[in-house]
Amino acid sequence: MIVIENYHVYSMIERIIASNIGNKLFKGKAILLFGARQVGKTTLLETLLNRSAYQVMQISGDEPDVRTLFTGITSTQLRNYIGKNTILYIDEVQRIPEIGLTLKLITDKIKEVQVMVTGSSALEIANKANEPLTGRKFVFELFPLSFAELVNHHGLLEEKRQLQNRLLYGSYPEIVSNVNEQEALLKLIADSYLYKDLLVLETIKTPKLLEKILKALALQIGSEVSYNELARLVGADKGTIEKYIHLLEQTFVIFTLPSFSRNVRNELRKSRKIYFYDCGIRNAVIGNFTPLHLRVDIGALWENYLIAERMKVLRYKQSGTSTYFWRTTQQQEVDFVEENNGQLRAFELKWNEHRKVKFSKTFTKAYPEASTEVFTPGNYEEFLL
Repeated sequence: MIVIENYHVYSMIERIIASNIGNKLFKGKAILLFGARQVGKTTLLETLLNRSAYQVMQISGDEPDVRTLFTGITSTQLRNYIGKNTILYIDEVQRIPEIGLTLKLITDKIKEVQVMVTGSSALEIANKANEPLTGRKFVFELFPLSFAELVNHHGLLEEKRQLQNRLLYGSYPEIVSNVNEQEALLKLIADSYLYKDLLVLETIKTPKLLEKILKALALQIGSEVSYNELARLVGADKGTIEKYIHLLEQTFVIFTLPSFSRNVRNELRKSRKIYFYDCGIRNAVIGNFTPLHLRVDIGALWENYLIAERMKVLRYKQSGTSTYFWRTTQQQEVDFVEENNGQLRAFELKWNEHRKVKFSKTFTKAYPEASTEVFTPGNYEEFLL
């Protein structure tokens, strides 16, 4: 069992991918774990390794001397540095220049050593590591605590009782374990960590613009996002908007849902919706922790929560499922569509469980093979387990 330790509360929550990572040790490939800051990457690997009999060397790319040492190092120097340790674990690996070549050297030349790295910027790691590590890596992603992980920890009934908390404050490990300080801690995470990886990139020259874009996106969850409209709203050009949104995706703050189209002439084909991986972060960005019964955005918040949680399910299963929304120019809509091996599943996600829901006849006629399901607070566990 993987343990998450927080400042005020000690809890034991098993992370779904822990056993998968453990099963990949010493298979001749580097293990890369991506995820936003504060989601528990370091704790997961440290606990996994502490419970093993392996000798582990742990270093951090945040340390200047580590960055200097691992830049341009030879395999002989690496072997001497690692010594008798059988696992080399590098935290915040994206901070180290040319780290891909260094990891390749270890994987190819020092085969008895298992390399494990974590990073909070998939973009930087991809740029520095992907090409040198082609065919030499196992890649995992870690997100804030999932519905399934929390259900496994304290049961379905208790987790469903926490629904309002999840919609307002999300499920970062520290937030879940500190129920009396959720709002303050979320603001700290948003202010201190959310932009940290982005602001060290040379491409981010105007932090205030980044914050404006993120706030605008937070106010548009559940709606189609127009880059041209965003550009006018925040006073930037479309190219800058596209670049910043791409960077926010690569640092696991947001994700994009494209529109599904195949048969219907008036289907939207180039539209997109943007969601946050964590509702708490979204609410912190706009400074809104108003109780659910007073909110005007509860429908969009519910949609964001369910889709983000469903994305965790699909990513952890590594199912290869493609995800979309569907809409026509006449505003006929399906909230969420999945496609896997030619099989279509369509979902409506409604906060009001007493409201009667009918799927668009245009959609069901065009895609008669698609299954259709409706999820509300009364049955949403079926969607997320």
